[in-house]
Amino acid sequence: MLVMGGIVGSGIFINPYVVAQQVHTPALILSAWIAGGAIAFAGALVYAELAARRPEVGGQYAYLRDAFHPSVAFVYGWTLLLVTQTGGMAAVAVTFARYFQEITRAPVSDAMIAAVALGVLTLINCCGVRAGSNVQSGLMILKILAIAVLVAAGVSLARPAARTPSSTHDSLLSFGAAMTPVLFAYGGWQTSSFCAGEMKDSRRDLPQALLIGVLSVIALYVSVTWVCVRVLGPAGLAETHTPASAVMRAALGESGAQFIAIGIAISTLGFLSQGMLTAPRVYFAMAEDGVFFRSVAWIHPRTAAPVVAIALQGVVAAIIALSGRYEQILNYVISVDFILFGMTGISLLVFRARTPISEGFRAPGHPFTAIAFVAACFLVVASTIYKYPANSAIGLAILAAGVPVYFLWRKH
Repeated sequence: MLVMGGIVGSGIFINPYVVAQQVHTPALILSAWIAGGAIAFAGALVYAELAARRPEVGGQYAYLRDAFHPSVAFVYGWTLLLVTQTGGMAAVAVTFARYFQEITRAPVSDAMIAAVALGVLTLINCCGVRAGSNVQSGLMILKILAIAVLVAAGVSLARPAARTPSSTHDSLLSFGAAMTPVLFAYGGWQTSSFCAGEMKDSRRDLPQALLIGVLSVIALYVSVTWVCVRVLGPAGLAETHTPASAVMRAALGESGAQFIAIGIAISTLGFLSQGMLTAPRVYFAMAEDGVFFRSVAWIHPRTAAPVVAIALQGVVAAIIALSGRYEQILNYVISVDFILFGMTGISLLVFRARTPISEGFRAPGHPFTAIAFVAACFLVVASTIYKYPANSAIGLAILAAGVPVYFLWRKH
């Protein structure tokens, strides 16, 4: 459950339509979700060994700092704040906004609703970690319920869409572009590695937990996508921006669409609230290394919340939500995020070369597991940049700007 809880978020409720816009047959749509799960599993194994070797605060920041140079770690934290963490939060907030509009039909843009949601949750989390955790715990059940109802209703109550042959030629490049929303939905597999130190026998138990957890998520995601394709057809799926509501509308009418939209909107808020609490640990590590504002790591004496860090990332996420469409945000995030994932995979190769023997969990199949993961990451980046150069360029420019900023910071 720990592995599944770290992965299953909001992406599965919206990203199937983005995938269907890139590849146009049921087999390719489902294959993209299976391939994404394989990459997630390989990445989880890599991160599990890294967590065992470097259990200190900072996670990926610490891996990159110790394997390469503090500047590489700074660029990671820099892009976490300005691209990947905040962009991911913006995308999740837009997911909430679309299903919120399904419920209310409010004459307000997705972006404005998303920005307001980010503002409200930022205030909640600034009240303290305990308040944010309580919000998350109370809403987790609704996400599970929404997925179960969606699959059951789609299988048993909705009529299959008429089969129509696709006239669009799907290339390898199209499949690569489809992997962008898939991998965003699988995001979170890296957090499962943090439990390695708490296991009695991590070498035995962690691979089992990762295998069972990731395979379960693959089954879950493929089931939801299969139901969407079955009920809506590839063309119908590509045309809707709220696939879960469309499936439930076909199965149970407007009341079914309203029910699932309420469940998804609320559970999405819970996932977003949890995500707001994960990045401040990196800002802490950066401040401790003297490469970031000390004030960003300030803890409120009464609530013990990193108020400045939470507020700063909330403001940046709201700006991103207001600045582009959902698909643009995904491309902006993935093109940068998977460069850093690939670099983190390389860091395991570096650590193994320096210290071949280590305590705790060791990724099976090394170095092939790490090499396959790194290659997959950079292939996804190349495909995203080639397919969406303008959106990707913004994120890549911010990443590149982090290098001179680091050296200026160290100088002054």
